[in-house]
Parts: sequence; C-alpha cells; structure tokens
Amino acid sequence: MRKFGLIGYPLGHSFSQKYFTGKFARENITDCSYENFPIKSIKEFPELLRHNTELCGLNVTIPFKTEILQYADIAEDAVDQIGAANVLKIKRENGKTYISAYNSDVYGIKDSLVPCTRGKERKILILGTGGSSKAVAWTVKKMGCEAILVSRTRKPGILSYSDITSSLLESVDLIINTTPLGMYPDIESKPEFDYNLLTGKHILFDLVYNPEMTAFLRMGKERGCKIITGMKMLRSQADRSWEIWNEDIQ
Repeated sequence: MRKFGLIGYPLGHSFSQKYFTGKFARENITDCSYENFPIKSIKEFPELLRHNTELCGLNVTIPFKTEILQYADIAEDAVDQIGAANVLKIKRENGKTYISAYNSDVYGIKDSLVPCTRGKERKILILGTGGSSKAVAWTVKKMGCEAILVSRTRKPGILSYSDITSSLLESVDLIINTTPLGMYPDIESKPEFDYNLLTGKHILFDLVYNPEMTAFLRMGKERGCKIITGMKMLRSQADRSWEIWNEDIQ
C-alpha cells in the first residue's frame, strides 16, 4: 500500500484527505491511502517518517512550507527561488530516505489567475508574507504582473495594512489573501483594511478554501468586486501533487 498525506497544524480546515480519498474511489485506485498528520513542530517530522515507512509523498501546509526545506535532499528550481515547498516526494533506498521538494501551489495560483490577467499587466496587492505569499509573488511576477506585499508590520519593500489607502487601491487590480485569516473555525476573521475603499474594478482572490466564501471575499462581493475562491487552486495544486508523486512510476 502506497501512503500519502498532509502535514501542518492545525488540519481541521483541510480538504486534502477528502479530496484524495474521493479521487482514489472514483478512479478505482486501490493501492493508495491518504492521511492527515497534524504536527505542532517541524521537529516531529523525522519521527513521522520513521513511524510511517509506507509514505511515498506528502503535502505541506501552514505553518511548515518554509521550515520543511531543512529536511529536503533536493528541491526543484521553483522551490529554491520561492523559498517554500508544499509537496514532498519520498524515496527509500538501501536503508536511507531521500526527500525531494516541489511547489505545486504555483500551478494552482496560475490556473486561478490566468483568466483575470490574460493579455494584461496587472498590479497585485498580496496580503501576507508567509510561504504561500512567496509562491504567489513568484508566480505573478512570472506572469508579468507587479506584486506589492503587505504585512502586519512595515518593513523594507513591504507595506503595512495601514498603508492600504484609497490612492493605493486605485492603482491596484487584484488583491490576494495568502494569510490564514478567515479559515475555519475562525470564519469571521479577515485582513484588516478599509473595505469601503473597494470598487467594482477590483478582483479579490482568497487562498483560504474552508469556507469557500470567506469574510474577505464576502466583503468584496458586497462592494461589487469580482471574487475568486480557493477551490480551483486547491484542485489544481492537488492534481499536480499527484503527478509529481507518480512521475517515474511505470
């Protein structure tokens, strides 16, 4: 039996186990299973591998997309450039375990945004500076868009939420939430800025997918914004994970 799974903490919000279990059932894949592995510290990762010798691959979610890189033996170029991974491929040979790191988030982000950016250079406001934010910034720059980062604390090259003014939003087309704000069970939380400054010209994209209609997206929709939920990204990055795990499998 080939085992796959998800590491992160907490994992009550995650749809990955349901998604892959459903995929295995629909496609009559009987030799695979998928399990959630909630770990509070990345230091628990080596022990997890030792106790699950059938593990062939893992997805990685908040808050370990950057920390996990210390355990990778090799990483694809995108991971090196972004500084974050959300897919691990695990191989065991001659008593040793080898871990390869990948980033499938970039596929989900691109698939979600292409319909909004095709043929246009966009200025994009990215809320958050964690592992998911790094993948978003890398992807939109590859798409020819300008990325503006926002965090709770102003730093060189990074704005604070208090910097989100009317004049800034007039120059921005897309606003992307990469933070966990609004994720189940804290579904009423959202990035804090003046939502009354939003207009019908804005597009809001939330990487949070549980719930699908987050407080962030709801506030935008009420003000006439186009919204993009996190579900398309979830499915796209998950499908890419499956491709990665099965490359070289005859």
